[in-house]
Amino acid sequence: MKKSMKQSFTFLGFASPWLLGFTLVLLIPIVMSLVISFTRWDILTSPSWVGLDNYIEIFHDELFFKSLKVTLSYAFFSVPLQIVLSIFVAMLLNAGVKFINVFRTIFYLPVAVSSTAAALLWAWVFHPEFGLINNLLYKIGINGPRWIYDEKWVMISLIIMSVWSIGSGIIIYLSGLQSIPTELYEVAKMDGAGWMSRFIHITLPSMSPILLFTTLTGIIAALQTFTQAYVMTAGGPNNASMFYAYYIYNHAFVWHKMGMASALAWILFVIIFIISIIVLKVSKNRVYYESKEDVGVI
Repeated sequence: MKKSMKQSFTFLGFASPWLLGFTLVLLIPIVMSLVISFTRWDILTSPSWVGLDNYIEIFHDELFFKSLKVTLSYAFFSVPLQIVLSIFVAMLLNAGVKFINVFRTIFYLPVAVSSTAAALLWAWVFHPEFGLINNLLYKIGINGPRWIYDEKWVMISLIIMSVWSIGSGIIIYLSGLQSIPTELYEVAKMDGAGWMSRFIHITLPSMSPILLFTTLTGIIAALQTFTQAYVMTAGGPNNASMFYAYYIYNHAFVWHKMGMASALAWILFVIIFIISIIVLKVSKNRVYYESKEDVGVI
């Protein structure tokens, strides 16, 4: 018993810096935000308790549904696009390409760039008058659209921009591809399986845990998109790029409605939680693991 208690105290001693940081930086603010969501607070004056009024007001706000639609649409299109392109590039790099380390570095470099700097760069790329894309289109006789300045093109532009950050996905998929035993492909070739059949029946099942991870983390990240709206579009034009996180930011720091912002944040948490549970449940019988011990609890 003494030895067990000594080990417990030793563990707590080593874990205490993390536990202290988690409590002060995450746990307490999370609990406080839940309390604040039931109040009306402009930061400058004392908060007043309003119960569920903030939540009721949110569900009567058309901009709430608009921001939710914009965010879900962005996640629905950008996440699959990033996954498909990441797998495609990873497979190209895995096909015996020379100087693979150089290419991995090149593809990963954009991920290391600050999101604000990347947004400013893409704002120039999408500029309708002196932007890179429209200048290239003009040289081949095409008048390019107004991109982020056009209500119909702004989401398309931001979805195209999302491809900028596929470097981390490429590295993850490449490591997964390199871990697949080559004997499986050799046996499949002997049985007459083509490249598509090998991809469907060997590559995808072997990569399914990685696909689940990248899909889930990609959806969570897409639902929290903020920088593009804040730096590039300010939610416009006509709220066509009013992402949910930017909508929360406006309530908190532009309109000084901290109670509404906290309520919106908790609604986003519930949405992400529900979507995560759905993804995990749907993938339960579609993810291949080498042994049941690796599956854990889903």
